[in-house]
Order: sequence, then structure tokens, then C-alpha cells
Amino acid sequence: MARRVALAAQGFGVPRPEVPIAARHIRKTIDRLGLLQIDSVNVLVRAHYLPLFSRLGPYDQALLDRLAYDGRRRALFEFWGHEASLLPAATQPLWRWRMARAARGEDVGRKFVEFRRSRHRFIREVRAEIADRGPLAASELSRGGRGSGAWWGWSDGKHALEWLFFAGEVTTASRRNSFERVYDLTERVLPPALLAVPTPSAADAQRDLLRIAARALGVATETDLRDYFRLGVADTRARLRELVEAGELLPLAVEGWRHPGYLDPGARLPRRIDARALLAPFDPLVWERARTERLFHFHYRIGIYTPAHLRVHGYYVLPFLLGERLVGRVDLKADRAARRLLVRAGHVEPGVDPTEVAGPLRDELRLMAAWLGLDDLHVTPSGPLGRALAGPRDG
Repeated sequence: MARRVALAAQGFGVPRPEVPIAARHIRKTIDRLGLLQIDSVNVLVRAHYLPLFSRLGPYDQALLDRLAYDGRRRALFEFWGHEASLLPAATQPLWRWRMARAARGEDVGRKFVEFRRSRHRFIREVRAEIADRGPLAASELSRGGRGSGAWWGWSDGKHALEWLFFAGEVTTASRRNSFERVYDLTERVLPPALLAVPTPSAADAQRDLLRIAARALGVATETDLRDYFRLGVADTRARLRELVEAGELLPLAVEGWRHPGYLDPGARLPRRIDARALLAPFDPLVWERARTERLFHFHYRIGIYTPAHLRVHGYYVLPFLLGERLVGRVDLKADRAARRLLVRAGHVEPGVDPTEVAGPLRDELRLMAAWLGLDDLHVTPSGPLGRALAGPRDG
């Protein structure tokens, strides 16, 4: 029951649209999910594009880019939701309490607090340069300095810009082809009508964020709900009590879960789920690994942060959802020079017949390859599913 509720809440309870995907489909999906997590790794395709493909099928990636970065009519904005994220612009007022805390030096990490204290004047100079010169990347600041090995290799200018970003004083105006963020003053990026929306109290905003998380998850523990938008423990517990008392969340016990669950009263329970999707490592269905194990009995770790000799399933590994189950995983890479989608390994879960998975997975891989503008699918016969996939039809 919990698995089907969660899959339906994440948009897998309905068939993919049979019409060409338009901006309205993308907006509706992001509104359902509440956000798309951003990640710069481009081994296959950048992670924020994948959840839409998983749910909608092939679509023009430029549609998402326009919603995110097309001038003052944009429908999305960047902020720290669940890590770096694209969020519906209408939710920007719900994040002002977090921006205000950051501006006071709260909830941003010790090193950022130290940087703010020691380089306060420099931060103001960086803001003044953005105000004077217009949108700039960190590399374009006149006194930004050079990156170093520590702190992700950030320069002082990058640290200053990220501080201002946390505090809501600047935001992302655009992204370069290299995925470099270009910053501008928030009031020059977001629509005036949005900025004029009254700022809710922190408690009101946190309740709204938990409502969004509950709708996106369907059924969840306190930890699941807190993790969705990375809320604090004390804030989450206080707001959950209020939502339960108001009847907006329904406490329940879920068989096999160690901790109590909470059900969104509007959650759907389909009679069955008939999904077929490859999932990004940062897809909200699987990004909380403990929840993934509870719901699907699927132990998942991404290999990009693991030394090569310790990787079990590969480097950029995507789970494969078939029906209501995560039945396997494939290590994928887009070979853009040769215009091929590479399947470097494939594995199934215990008790799953790889020959039964290979057909639907091959269809999904070919659909993905076409969406990415790749001409061929090349399978390395590594792992039981890789061997089942590597037939006479694949080079």
C-alpha cells in the first residue's frame, strides 16, 4: 500500500502523455514534486532534466531552461531546497525565513559564518559590483580571486556570491553552457509582483513546505518529510504537531516501518501501478536512501562519490522502475562524440529474472537515447542484466 501511494504521489500512477510535451506538462510535474534537484555531473545528462523524462517521456529540454532562466517571465528559481534546486517561483516567499536566517549567520555552516565575519566588507563590495555592472559569474568579478583546493575550490568571490545567494540578496540570472552560475540582484531577476507578495512567518512557511513535501511523498515518516526540504528537527516536529491537530496529516503505522508514518489526506491509492522509468540518482523518489530501502527493499548508493575499486554497480547508476518495483540498475554514459548511449553494466535485484527485465529496459534505453540525440545503444555484457541486454540487436 505505502509503495503504491508513494509512486502515485510522485507522478507514476498515470500514463505518460500521448501528446507532445508542452511547458504546462513540465510546470504541472514540478508543482507535483515541489522541486528538481540540480547537479552539475553530465556523464549522462544533468540530473534536473531526468525526473521529467522519467515521468513524461521525451521532451524538449529547452522548455525547462526557459521556465528556469527566461527573463522576468520565468516560472522557476534556484535556491537551496533539497540541496541546490529549481523551485516553483510562486514558492519563493516560503524561503524568505531561511534567507533571513542566513543573513544573520544562522543555519549556513561554520565556515560560511567565519567568512562573513572576516570578509564582511568584501561581501558588500561584491554586491555593489553586481549592482553596478549587472549579471556576473564569479570568474568575472574584478577582485574575485582564484580558487584553491579547499571548500570545493571556490574563490573568495565565489564564497561572497554564495553568501549573498543564501541570504536572498542575489539569485541565479542564468547558467552558462559550462553550467557556471551567473548572479544578479534578486530584484532584477524575479518578477516585481512576486517580490511584493507578503512574507509569511517562519512557522506558516514551514507548514506550507511540509504540506508540499507530504503531497509529493504521499506517505512518509517525520525524517522523510524533514529531509525533503532539509528542514530543522525542532521546526519540523513543531509544525507536524500543528498539521496533525488540524487534520492535514494523518498519523498511521506502516507495516515494516520502525517509525510512525504520516499520510497526506489527499493521497491516492491506485489499484496498480504500471510504470517504466529510469531514475536519476537525485530523483525525489529515491534520493533519501533509507526511504528507498523501506519502500522498495532496494539498497542504492551512487558510485560517483566512491573510489573506483570500491564501486559495486558502476559510476553513474540509475535504478530501473518496472511496474511497482525497482527491479534493477544500469550504469550509463552518453558518448556524445560517437553518438551512442553506453550501458556499461546492468544488475537485477535478487529473485528477478534478467531476461524478463531486458525487453522493457531496452525499450526505455532506446527512448532515452533518442531523447538525448544519440543514434545507437551499445551494451557491455557486464552483470546479469548487462548480459541479457547485450543481444544481436546491440553492438
